[in-house]
Amino acid sequence: QVQLVESGGRLVQAGGSLRLSCAASGFTFSSYAMGWFRQAPGKEREFVASISMNGGSTYYADSVKGRFTISRDNGNKLVYLQMNSLKPEDTAVYYCAASTWGLPRREDDYDYWGQGTQVTVSQ
Repeated sequence: QVQLVESGGRLVQAGGSLRLSCAASGFTFSSYAMGWFRQAPGKEREFVASISMNGGSTYYADSVKGRFTISRDNGNKLVYLQMNSLKPEDTAVYYCAASTWGLPRREDDYDYWGQGTQVTVSQ
């Protein structure tokens, strides 16, 4: 069955770093663009970053540009989100998702979603 399983979320202090992982199974990983979204308390889910099928292109939300890096390992069916210089406003449940198209930024363009992993950034 199709699965996306996020891991790596934890409590971290502002200014710290964290690397999230997403393990994919049950579909042809290399045929899907991958993305990260997040949902903070009291807010709707928002786009964070996306990466093309072969990893050659990436796109980031302005709020994380320069701080976060998305990458993928197609051989191991993994996508990562390296988060540096974390801020309290980065606190959210982070979700990975898979899309059959391009460098998607819209939720509706994604076909599969993980269950999420909690990232909490304290002051």
